[in-house]
Amino acid sequence: RTYEVRSAMPMFEARRRCPGAVVIRPDFAKYAAGARQVRERMFALTPMVEPVSIDEAFVDLSGTARLHAMSPARSLAKLQREIRRELGFTVSVGLSCNKFLAKLASELDKPNGFSVIGAKEAKSRIAPMPVRAIWGVGPALEAKLRRDSIATIADLQQQDAAHLGRRYGDSGLRLARLSHGEDSRKINPVRETKSVSTETTFNVDLRNLRDLEDALWPLCEKASARMKEKRLEGRVITLKLKTDDFHAITRRVALPDPTNLARTAFDTASPLLAREADGRAFRLIGIGFSELETSSHAMQNELFPTPEGKKRREEHAMDKIREKFGADAIALGRSLAKKKPSRQNRDND
Repeated sequence: RTYEVRSAMPMFEARRRCPGAVVIRPDFAKYAAGARQVRERMFALTPMVEPVSIDEAFVDLSGTARLHAMSPARSLAKLQREIRRELGFTVSVGLSCNKFLAKLASELDKPNGFSVIGAKEAKSRIAPMPVRAIWGVGPALEAKLRRDSIATIADLQQQDAAHLGRRYGDSGLRLARLSHGEDSRKINPVRETKSVSTETTFNVDLRNLRDLEDALWPLCEKASARMKEKRLEGRVITLKLKTDDFHAITRRVALPDPTNLARTAFDTASPLLAREADGRAFRLIGIGFSELETSSHAMQNELFPTPEGKKRREEHAMDKIREKFGADAIALGRSLAKKKPSRQNRDND
């Protein structure tokens, strides 16, 4: 922090700022295991847990004081101590009346901090903070706000909400609400997902391997997108086939490392498909991820290049383009193959 090195900063920039830094190879499996243990302790307090990333979550402790015979603040302090004592690492806690303020509170005192922003003091407490402290304000928006002489949350508080809406659109209206400590978002608790899969049934039975591969690829993309949306990775890839006489075939492969990538799912399932495509006619094909866990790459940069890391960076770049310009903005060559018409698609999770 002394050298202004931050999480998610590119490694070349971190080394430039701190040439003497010691780089330790990350152990994502260990990181994910620790995150799961913390999450389990959260669920012991309440089912109202909403993961944000592998190492961050919102917890709604409303109405739990009688159940735990202590206030939410004491419950969280107890959880923090237990994690330090039993798991051997620290966590920072932010407590407030809504998501936005709780997130800000969690950033006030790191590491191993515990900060509270009360509803009555919220407006004055957050006023001195820079606008970049608001979730979603990146460098581009911050620069635009600064050009309009808005550098702190206090500056935002002095602006008329209608003016901010006209100037910045929906983002301006959001900034107006948040600058006054107002956030109506509710906790969206997770339900445990055992697997994520998708399948399609053909109008015309397929025999040719290339035709089957062309049908498999978009299913891999679809299942992968849902995995990423849920911030999950799977250790098992499952290929499902059904012959024209309704005989179901299921083939599974366990991976050395969990994944949510479409390319990895396709590359894993393709050899299985090739072994089954022996001239028989197939009426259905499907792909699935199982043995799921929270994604260990949701908020992490790749420090050491690997083939899987290259796929991940490529898919991440494509996902960003699709998010900004639409699902059809970019595609791999295989995605452009002429698709066989299907009469039924089904997703499961």
